Amino acid sequence: MALLCIRIAMTLVLFLAFSENYGFLRGVTSLGINYGQVGNNLPQPEKVLDLLSSLKLTKARIYDTNPQILTAFANSNVELIVTVENQMLAVLMDPQQAFQWVSTHIKPYFPATRITGIAVGNEVFTDSDTTLLAYLVPAIVSIHGALAQLGLDSYIHVSTPNSLAVLTESYPPSAGSFKTEVSGVMSQYLQFLSSTKAPFWINAYPYFAYKDKPDEVPLDYVLFNPNSGMIDPHTKLHYDNMLYAQVDAVIFAIARMGFDGIEVGVSETGWPSKGDADEVGAMVDNAAAYNKNILRRQFKNEGTPLRPNMRLEIYLFALFNEDMKPGPTSERNYGLFQPDCTMVYNVGISALSSPSSTTSASISLTSSATKVKT
Repeated sequence: MALLCIRIAMTLVLFLAFSENYGFLRGVTSLGINYGQVGNNLPQPEKVLDLLSSLKLTKARIYDTNPQILTAFANSNVELIVTVENQMLAVLMDPQQAFQWVSTHIKPYFPATRITGIAVGNEVFTDSDTTLLAYLVPAIVSIHGALAQLGLDSYIHVSTPNSLAVLTESYPPSAGSFKTEVSGVMSQYLQFLSSTKAPFWINAYPYFAYKDKPDEVPLDYVLFNPNSGMIDPHTKLHYDNMLYAQVDAVIFAIARMGFDGIEVGVSETGWPSKGDADEVGAMVDNAAAYNKNILRRQFKNEGTPLRPNMRLEIYLFALFNEDMKPGPTSERNYGLFQPDCTMVYNVGISALSSPSSTTSASISLTSSATKVKT
């Protein structure tokens, strides 16, 4: 399986580097892909590292602190963001517990394993367990404090990924605003990000907007296909895709809270290749179009209309189809690859006309261990 993964990965690198006039992808470090682990037939971390290394990847993100992965990724050139599970937030509010956690889960692996960030929880602001919200900022502050005590705070940032549902308004982008019920904690969180220069992560899935209202949401607009787009009536900015509009809505929401200059990145986005009967749009053609078009945009180091000169960091969901994920059929069908590293669908590899020996392509990846989209 490992050799097959590497052969496929090298073909993908060659395609990305030479097809469709992209040329060498020097400096493209913003493209990501989630490497999930919710399956009983997935490659071992060592084999996954081989796959990432053959793609010349520079970044990875996992949603836990799996010691097998942290050990496997040691002495590689892959940077890792790790995650504190939601159920640990209450414990890690205590600075002593946070210090113990960092001492156990981070310090033994650093710097051999290039851990560059800690995601504290996942979608806590919109979690059904509303008690978690009170724990979030104290846990973030305690973990950052523990890093500082160990002299690691200048190497490892601390943040948390958020669902787009944290917004009460997202259209048009200039109307972006956070839900009033989370504004108090959100203000504290944004203050922390502002003071530490850490990014605000958002999980954004235009697929859900289309699935819910396929008669109202233009498919080409959500797939990044050519379309007339929309113009924000207040800023006069033109948007030709929904994802960029969603990101700018978050930036406006942050500004409404009195903060400016905080980087906003997309921690998860993707499109399922298969779904249940009521999951409109979940099909191979749409998934291939969405991911291929994002690849094209990322190769240009694009920013959003509101921040055209700031590269938007995007992490696709997902690297593999994961057969043990709960929920509707779509949850198990976001992967670009099957667990044996064969392509689920073609994002353009067939366009490669001839092989070449090497490439300096540099692409970043992320990983999500337990994400269930709602």
